[in-house]
Amino acid sequence: MRIARFTLPGGDPTFGVVELEADQGQFPNTVAAITADPLTGPVKYTGARHDLDAVRLLAPVIPRSKVVAMGLNWADHVAEMENGPAPTSPTMFIKPNTSVIGPEQPIVKPVETSHLSYEGELAIVIGRICRRVPLERAAEVIFGYTCANDVTARDLQHQEDQWTRAKGFDTFCPLGPWIVTDMTLEQAGRLNIVTTVDGEVKQDGTTADMLRSIPEIVALVSGFATLLPGDVILSGTPSGVGRLEPGQRVSVDIGGLGMLTNPVVAEGDK
Repeated sequence: MRIARFTLPGGDPTFGVVELEADQGQFPNTVAAITADPLTGPVKYTGARHDLDAVRLLAPVIPRSKVVAMGLNWADHVAEMENGPAPTSPTMFIKPNTSVIGPEQPIVKPVETSHLSYEGELAIVIGRICRRVPLERAAEVIFGYTCANDVTARDLQHQEDQWTRAKGFDTFCPLGPWIVTDMTLEQAGRLNIVTTVDGEVKQDGTTADMLRSIPEIVALVSGFATLLPGDVILSGTPSGVGRLEPGQRVSVDIGGLGMLTNPVVAEGDK
């Protein structure tokens, strides 16, 4: 099942279930509205259905609490960034929920940076309150998965010991286009991630090459912080990170999940 958050012209944000043409169902490329956010409790269909091209997709989740990100979780990315072996202890940081945007919303290059960078990633959406989740129970706390772009001010990241500012500007956490809820851990552990800029492939990796698996990531993060429904964990990025400039369009395409695309603008531009 694909859970989307969307608006109609002049309307309020609404949640719905997406059906694609590839599903070979009765209502291809539509979204069926549901009564509320499924992360907050039981929902049912309202009876309203809309063509996907008639709605504006929003970030499928706005974390009520936090976005926790895994850094340096792919050996090839470690090599290109650190020029050395992978760290033996996990590298984690938090992005504020104000950094979250949805599909086609602009990534804003702030005046503080001269080196904006993309990082295509698999995002894990937490579905229930949990703490110290054992590996064998990770699937129980995961609501689903979506695409993410861990946008980074690379020059600030290199200048500062802590990554909060470099990773936390408004618009630095695109999520979407929807949350896929019926994917197993095995399936999520072998997804292809392709990042393109203006149609040119920049990153091409698979989650099977992550240094820490999805259950390990959930266990690590829940080991230091209580996770709440709607919290998001970014799982790390493969090699090939590079610059983004205003006027470009960046896409993160994850097989089985969908494609997340955002334009890039300079701060102050409309």
